[in-house]
Amino acid sequence: MKFSAKQIAELLKGKVEGDENAIVSSLSKIEEGKQGSLSFLSNPVYTNYVYETDASVVILKHNIVLDRPYKPTLTLIRVEDPYGSFAQLLEMYYAITQDKKGIEQPSFISTTATHGKDCYIGAFAYVGENVKIGNNVKLFPHCYIGDNTTIGDNCTFYSGVKVYHDCIIGNDCTIHASTVIGSDGFGFAPNSENNYKKIPQIGNVIIEDHVEIGSNTSIDRATMGSTIIRKGVKMDNLVQIAHNVEIGENTVLAGGSFVAGSSRLGKNIMMGGQAGVVGHVKVADGVKIAGQSGVASTIEQEGLIVQGSPAYEIGAYKRSYVLFRSLQKLNDRIRTLELEIKKLLNP
Repeated sequence: MKFSAKQIAELLKGKVEGDENAIVSSLSKIEEGKQGSLSFLSNPVYTNYVYETDASVVILKHNIVLDRPYKPTLTLIRVEDPYGSFAQLLEMYYAITQDKKGIEQPSFISTTATHGKDCYIGAFAYVGENVKIGNNVKLFPHCYIGDNTTIGDNCTFYSGVKVYHDCIIGNDCTIHASTVIGSDGFGFAPNSENNYKKIPQIGNVIIEDHVEIGSNTSIDRATMGSTIIRKGVKMDNLVQIAHNVEIGENTVLAGGSFVAGSSRLGKNIMMGGQAGVVGHVKVADGVKIAGQSGVASTIEQEGLIVQGSPAYEIGAYKRSYVLFRSLQKLNDRIRTLELEIKKLLNP
């Protein structure tokens, strides 16, 4: 799809400097710009790229001063907030490129399933019995939606997403490729024969509105009741959420993090990559958990920043870490002092 500099400037309420009829059909970083591409400059540190880029149109802040000539093929669009403006264009571009509708074949939709207007169901998708799908939902090829599942409006499930039976997913949710929602929780009980008997997992997963989940993430169904992902939660790739967990509103989990069974995370928590929370604990609102940390007990103080395994207050952790790195020197010093004391006691 092609746009002129004039059309883009009108959309962003910016001012054109150069050829308002310059046409762009792709987006690029300014240092990788080519003819026909649109880029942006937000940080004045990178102003030199304006003089060198081959991009056809560059969005830049209205008060950035250019003190030498740039290529005659370049058109500028001056705006108040280049980064925000470019993000707006990215959102529009994404919406256009992902705007799919209709039902592709071969796919299977149960006769008892229903779906709303403007939906897209890709080839080889499976929609089970009594499934309810809202308006403007996109199921890319190879998605599986289990029986009795409900999906709200404006959701996008990328290729290979699997949603097991009886799950509930709200509005405006995005689930990336190969993620599994509602697989069995890890429930086994040892028995007298010295092996493990599986405990049936008869609960479900509830995902509220405006949730985004990265690829290859797994969210287990509850043993009984529900595993709950509250409104606005964002998960990176390769996250593991165990059975009966509850994740509070607007909490963010980075890649490779995990939360063990029956734990409760509050609102606005941030978990770094490869961080973990053990089972049956609570984490207060606003807590920040540093990457690769392990939360081993309940955190009651809101807004606390923790690090380490087991994790504790980050200031105390850093002071302890200074000592930890010096343990060898401290050990050598103690041994030297012991020898000196021995000499003094046994002259």
